[in-house]
Amino acid sequence: MDIEFGSVTELYERLKPALKSKVAELARDGYGYLTTDDVWNYLKETKWKKSNNLALHEMVSDIFSCDNALIDDYFKDKLKEKKRKVYFED
Repeated sequence: MDIEFGSVTELYERLKPALKSKVAELARDGYGYLTTDDVWNYLKETKWKKSNNLALHEMVSDIFSCDNALIDDYFKDKLKEKKRKVYFED
């Protein structure tokens, strides 16, 4: 059964429980300042940037398997640029 989303915002909302769980893991590992938006943006700009037609389960797997230190490095780079917001467009 294929699930289709009408917008990137709808997809983000569907993935939000997994993103929140990852943020809880990050907090336990000492990265309590990272948010669901940070995890989403990291994956959207790195792992998913050149991917097409990802299945929902693949995206959830990516959320849980991404390296916490890499998300932190991404976040710190964005802080330097002062661009900490959720991205829905390229």
